[in-house]
Amino acid sequence: MNEQCNTAKKPFEKTRLPNIKNLLIVASGKGGVGKSTVAAGLALSLAREGYATGLLDADIHGPSVPTLFHLNNQRPLSMEKEGKIWIEPFDRYGIKVISIGFFIDPSQSLLWRGPMVSNALKQLLNDTDWGELDYLVIDTPPGTGDVHLTLLQSYEITGAVVVTTPQTIALDDVIKAIGMFNNKNVSVPVLGIVENMAWFTPSLHPDEKYFLFGQGGGEKLSQQFHLPLIAQIPMNEQIRQSCDEGSLDNLFQDEQIQKVFSGLADTILANQRKESTHK
Repeated sequence: MNEQCNTAKKPFEKTRLPNIKNLLIVASGKGGVGKSTVAAGLALSLAREGYATGLLDADIHGPSVPTLFHLNNQRPLSMEKEGKIWIEPFDRYGIKVISIGFFIDPSQSLLWRGPMVSNALKQLLNDTDWGELDYLVIDTPPGTGDVHLTLLQSYEITGAVVVTTPQTIALDDVIKAIGMFNNKNVSVPVLGIVENMAWFTPSLHPDEKYFLFGQGGGEKLSQQFHLPLIAQIPMNEQIRQSCDEGSLDNLFQDEQIQKVFSGLADTILANQRKESTHK
């Protein structure tokens, strides 16, 4: 019994991926808040600023990245290098992209237990030929389940970006996600809160705002947990169309959207520079 207790108290042995400087998790705890759009927009902004960037879609049961990058029904190539088989990621808009969605039939339900999910995620992380990356952005599924536990217990995570929408029903689940990162056995810093779908602004009436999902949810979380509200992303027809068509390059043609995502990336970069100064 004592031996078991002592074993349980040992800290997790976390792996640092040698060619990736920073692992950034995009999470929420709530489904339908636009985590994948935020993750893709953040990755695109980092790449546009000159950083070597990758995007891993770790949403095992509902991968959205193939659609966002117009890669539906695509299968990545594999290659042998130094006696090991590597997965070759797709390159889109200067981002190295890999998703569990490239390996499964999108019309079929994925009935995987926890160990299968964890093994698949580790294979995507460890066996993808990422090259040298400054940032790998990881789009995680809703909830606080096997994918999150595998990442937090097995890898050195730089930080997490938590996504919410303004309404109360979203905040309840997002609070659980923040609690997961703040858990003393995890201790992954939450870099800030992103309020997605903060308001609706018609493209033809850029000065108008309609708060379809309420107002102030992101600010409420910010104050409750003493975390910065680092972006408020509006809704408009351009965002919906660009995401559905897999044309993220068109997403940034909207000056307001481009400014929001660039500001999000700049905040992450400034935080990293601050951390480096204190080390």
